[in-house]
Amino acid sequence: MKKFLHVGCGQKQKSATTKGFNTEDWLEIRYDIDSSVNPDYVGSMTNMRAIEDGGFDAVYSSHNIEHLYAHEVPKALVEFLRVLKGDGVVVLTCPDLKSICKVVAEDKLTEPVYHSAAGPIAPIDILYGHRASMESGNLFMAHKIGFTEKVLSGYFKDAGFANTVTRSRGAPYFDIWIIATKNENSNDKLREIAIEHFPA
Repeated sequence: MKKFLHVGCGQKQKSATTKGFNTEDWLEIRYDIDSSVNPDYVGSMTNMRAIEDGGFDAVYSSHNIEHLYAHEVPKALVEFLRVLKGDGVVVLTCPDLKSICKVVAEDKLTEPVYHSAAGPIAPIDILYGHRASMESGNLFMAHKIGFTEKVLSGYFKDAGFANTVTRSRGAPYFDIWIIATKNENSNDKLREIAIEHFPA
């Protein structure tokens, strides 16, 4: 069975990852900085010393990298690279500044753009972190950096990843998805991985 490390899992389980990971072929190992969500491992993305070198076929992270400071992003991605096997892949998603800033430019910073299980979400929440969560004391939710497709891909390449494929979605998602592979892959293989993990 292949293993993926679910970084920044929060309360989510394998069923809330991707259609590719949510199969019997994959074993999920949950990793989070917040011990209250009962992960398999507790720790920061920037120093995953509890995780062995080259032990995982994939790393999955959803809406976590924006919680790091800019200088911490390269450290986290080098850790992602370290824990992957040679043919390993990262699947990551985060907010897309390019699409949400179009809404901000229309002077709609605090107007809801979609509704989530946590309530209405406005551009200010996407840019700086979910206000209601932070108000209730969860300051892990603060956002400290943002990305466009070009910038996110650049970070991964600078960290040593061989290939990247990105997809941005505008309203009502306002997110970026990226596939990053540790070793070189053909375009056909990259398309196959993207189809397996990117949302429809």
